[in-house]
Amino acid sequence: MSSSDVFNDLTLHTTPEKFYIEPKSEESLLIIDRPSETISLQRNVGQIPATSSRKDFCGVLGSITLLAGRYLVIVTQREFVGYIASHAIWRLAKAELLPYARSTLHLTQEQISDNNTYLNMVEQVLSTPYHYFSYSYDLTHSMQRLHDFGPDSWKLSLLERADARFVWNSHLLTQFKRPEFRKFGLPLLHGFVSINQCVINGQSFTWSIISRRSITRAGTRLYRRGIDKDGNVANFVETEQIVEYQGDRASFVQIRGSIPLFWTQNPDLRYKPPPTLLEIDPQEHHAACQKHLETVAVLYGKQVLLNLVDQKGAEGKLEKAFKDAIATLAYPSVCYEPFDFHGECRKMRWDRLSILIDRVALDQDEMGFFLMLRDGSLSGLQEGVFRTNCVDCLDRTNVVQSMLARRNLEIVLQKLGILQRGQKLDPYGSFEVVFKNVWADNADVISTQYSGTGALKTDYTRTGKRTKFGLLRDGINSLTRYYKNNLMDGFRQDAIDLFHGNCEVLSPLSVDRGWRYITFPSVFLVAVAMFVASAVCPTEYSTESLLYLLFWGSMMAATAYTIFRHGTEFVDKPRLVQT
Repeated sequence: MSSSDVFNDLTLHTTPEKFYIEPKSEESLLIIDRPSETISLQRNVGQIPATSSRKDFCGVLGSITLLAGRYLVIVTQREFVGYIASHAIWRLAKAELLPYARSTLHLTQEQISDNNTYLNMVEQVLSTPYHYFSYSYDLTHSMQRLHDFGPDSWKLSLLERADARFVWNSHLLTQFKRPEFRKFGLPLLHGFVSINQCVINGQSFTWSIISRRSITRAGTRLYRRGIDKDGNVANFVETEQIVEYQGDRASFVQIRGSIPLFWTQNPDLRYKPPPTLLEIDPQEHHAACQKHLETVAVLYGKQVLLNLVDQKGAEGKLEKAFKDAIATLAYPSVCYEPFDFHGECRKMRWDRLSILIDRVALDQDEMGFFLMLRDGSLSGLQEGVFRTNCVDCLDRTNVVQSMLARRNLEIVLQKLGILQRGQKLDPYGSFEVVFKNVWADNADVISTQYSGTGALKTDYTRTGKRTKFGLLRDGINSLTRYYKNNLMDGFRQDAIDLFHGNCEVLSPLSVDRGWRYITFPSVFLVAVAMFVASAVCPTEYSTESLLYLLFWGSMMAATAYTIFRHGTEFVDKPRLVQT
């Protein structure tokens, strides 16, 4: 085991006073005093009481403080994903929260109920697909960033040298960031990882995708939009495509993120509430956008901004504001490429996406990709990045990212000699099926994390064309999104904020929803019941029965209108106080 590796095989010994965490590979012992919540590292000299209970587990994710006190969070089940650079990559299958407190007698009944709600929040975050980790490979960094590390960086633990943007359990690991605990804290990546053994032209290689979700401005689809004053954008995801062949390693990175301006799209029961640009001084928009672009420039180099939103209507206002901000800032290393995805591809003309890919082909060639040869020498660096966005940075974004990744992959495979010079990937070959399905899976997972459902338009990613079944699936996903975004996402947003330490843990959690919240849905349900009864029960229809139908139908319409008119009072809103 390297000095920077994290322990992967541990035993938890529990007594009423202490947690003893025992690695099976070393004679050290991490001791957590449950009443005082203090942690110490000692040499294992047999101090574990024989009466302690015992549980084997495979990683420490950290600890979190709720109303009942602090909870230890551990990995109890994992699933093997594959190898990257000869390092094993795992997916979190099950986590467990263990209370430091021996009971909840110090809480009131209301506090116990609220504490259970907080526990459900943490468990929901950990059960959202998917979370990944490695005991020896830094999943938070691209291969190019790992190559840039100096000798001193490799002496640090995985947690110490990890990219803080992508350590999903960073808040939970606060107690475990001291140098002496370096082998216990396990960094967790939230996103998507797929590792595939592939064969083309008789040559075997490993093709992998890693998507890394940022912890900054994290949240749900309609409650986290746009940018904050520090330049962090919603739904920021870095996606890396890796090819490994006989010791050679190639990497190509793309990013996505919400339009970097101040805008909102809060749920209000409408199917698609219009995105709204905040009416503030344009300089405030530009200052935040400037911070974002400068941060991206430092991390990735030249930027090609692919804006896929509609250029008319509410989305068109965002597009114009984004274009104006880029023109005002006038960075020579930033290229703005608007492409009206829906307008260009209307009437199922998906072939027109090639217009965009051809338009940015020279930019892609100039930015290059990372390539390290088997002897350790560097053959190429990626000197720029595509930053793609639509409104959600989900469906349209993933289609375009997969096409850029495919073009890069052909160039890489030719460079490595797997494809002949000028040879393209076989659109009907076995690898094509793998490529399309992996990118569609990536779309579904990234979408589920942000919107609550799988992505739209993945039939095109999987098959290269739009299908009737795909349209039906999109319709089902759209309705599911509507339901979750309006009636469940307040809880989900609270859960994410709690997990990242962005809010206060308070009780009571209940909020006053106002008199309309109970009154109008109740009246609507009564009106529906009476309307159905009036329609079904009479053996024959008379003027009186028709008047009943008219009355209760009018009540249904009036209450439904009122509910939608005051939609923001009926949606599920976040309840926790931001810190």
